Amino acid sequence: MHMADFNDHPIAKKVLAQATTLAPVTPLDAGWLRQVALEAGADDIGFVSIERPEVAAQRADILQVLPRTRTLVSFVRRMNRDSIRTPLRSLSNVEFHHAGDDINEIGRKIADACAARGLRAINVTMGFPMEADRWPQKMWAVSHKPVAVAAGLGQMGIHRNVIHPKFGNFILLGTVLLDAAVNEEAKPLGYNPCLTCKLCVAACPTGAIASDGHFDFSACYTHNYREFMGGFGDWVENIASSKSAEDYRSKVSDSETVSMWQSLSFGANYKAAYCLAVCPAGEDVIAPFLNKRKEFLSDIVKPLQEKQETVYVVAESDAEAYVRRRFPHKTAKRVGNGLRTRSIAGFLQGMSRRFQRGKSEGLNAVYHFQFTGAEQASATVQIRDKKLEVNEGLVGSADFRLIADSETWIRFLAKETNLLWALVTRKIKFRGSPRLLLQFAKCFPN
Repeated sequence: MHMADFNDHPIAKKVLAQATTLAPVTPLDAGWLRQVALEAGADDIGFVSIERPEVAAQRADILQVLPRTRTLVSFVRRMNRDSIRTPLRSLSNVEFHHAGDDINEIGRKIADACAARGLRAINVTMGFPMEADRWPQKMWAVSHKPVAVAAGLGQMGIHRNVIHPKFGNFILLGTVLLDAAVNEEAKPLGYNPCLTCKLCVAACPTGAIASDGHFDFSACYTHNYREFMGGFGDWVENIASSKSAEDYRSKVSDSETVSMWQSLSFGANYKAAYCLAVCPAGEDVIAPFLNKRKEFLSDIVKPLQEKQETVYVVAESDAEAYVRRRFPHKTAKRVGNGLRTRSIAGFLQGMSRRFQRGKSEGLNAVYHFQFTGAEQASATVQIRDKKLEVNEGLVGSADFRLIADSETWIRFLAKETNLLWALVTRKIKFRGSPRLLLQFAKCFPN
């Protein structure tokens, strides 16, 4: 069939005849788009150009979703504060899940309204489902937080959550990608609503949030996301490795099994999110904290601190030491978090997420890593003053140098290959004190 033949098709004739009347108007009117979002249930909205530097780091990911994206429509949906603040996590999780459903529905309505005007628009899911085939690398299509900050919908607090100036951190975020410009550009807030009160530091059961701003990703992920992704995988491996029902019950309590069933049936449950619960920032939120601070602490913060519960930790991690020191009435349970490295790139990129600065105390050394074989790479890792720095290439002189076949190294990290065998077969070689290798390993417990 020649191209001209398509134009003769009845549907093609109708569409071509209507082409001038259906042509999308651009730039799109921000007032109209804001009204669409508010009527759909959004509580606030902002618009960010794809050219903005705040979204440059994820530009490639965004264009993979919608190649001709020109505007990111960021919006928020309020949550019920008291539902998030209760020590009963079942109630807070219902709020998280249903507000998340609202966000996705709002995004769909915005995208539908834009499509009706002849525009291309895609609602990016609030959270799950994600592209699970990419695990353990980045699974999500768009990072909503930096988009919301660029859209003037808040700033990041010390607890790494976006704090809206009016609603506080009791919000969920959504993003719609649009292939048209909008005639209004949002600007970031000129101040941070975060009070730096550090109640999130005081309430976190794992010590993931430090008073100096340091964030321990591994501690937060291992506990709060116990029934998601890697934590679920660890539970499955417990089943697979159990020799009998009795053996399984020695590893997993009946209540943990029921909790996992509940997550599978009703949506994966967060184990904490206490940092959100205790945050007093935001115009609609701050009054009780300012006017009745003692009551605020006794009613909201202390019940979470005093709650007797299991806190999931990686063995020999900073989180394990923190729970036993700070919350002796809580039970620190050693688990795997499923953060297995499957590539050298993943190993190097993931160091910052696994690094345990408490375990690095007293270590001041430079490490050179050189990988050969299927995945070739080199990197310089410096651990000094409880800080980690990873750079591409071999920089300067090293206190310890390791040369390894990439596949062997990955299998060693996954505990699928014995280090002694790898050393004997020369698949892994090193120069420097073995003590430095042991100290390095302590900084990244698995």
